Amino acid sequence: MTSNEPEETRMAFGCFPTGVAVATTLDSQGRRVGMTISSFNSVSLDPPLVLWSIANDSLSYDAFANAEHFAVNVLAEHQQELSDRFAARGGDKFAGLECKEGLKGIPILPEFAACFECSTEHHYPGGDHLIIVGRVHRFQDRELDPLIFYRSQFLGKGEPRS
Repeated sequence: MTSNEPEETRMAFGCFPTGVAVATTLDSQGRRVGMTISSFNSVSLDPPLVLWSIANDSLSYDAFANAEHFAVNVLAEHQQELSDRFAARGGDKFAGLECKEGLKGIPILPEFAACFECSTEHHYPGGDHLIIVGRVHRFQDRELDPLIFYRSQFLGKGEPRS
């Protein structure tokens, strides 16, 4: 079935499982900004590049569109609550979290499966999103199973969970 309806297109896109991550940066006032993303992907090994996208109407758009540095914190399978926290609109998403300071002071979550600290390399318009390409300067892989999102549900150990 083909359709131009946004909701049907979204459901079809959802048949491709993705990892879940939290992008973090500092805004122009030095305040911590973070949001849940599932559009994260590797681009290149030499140089090491990654990409992700942000909706043009996101409350965090200006902070990330103007950021020189950001981090992508890939969530571990037990971190659905953290995904939900950073997906919510408004509020202090960092309340109660003991983040570390990464590259140029960017907040790094206390727990993650992997973390990539990046400088912004390029921006590209992508329909209703901005595609952000970052050069990886530092990374850490904790070898934990990732949080997976598939057909609008989180997955764990091969079983859907809400």
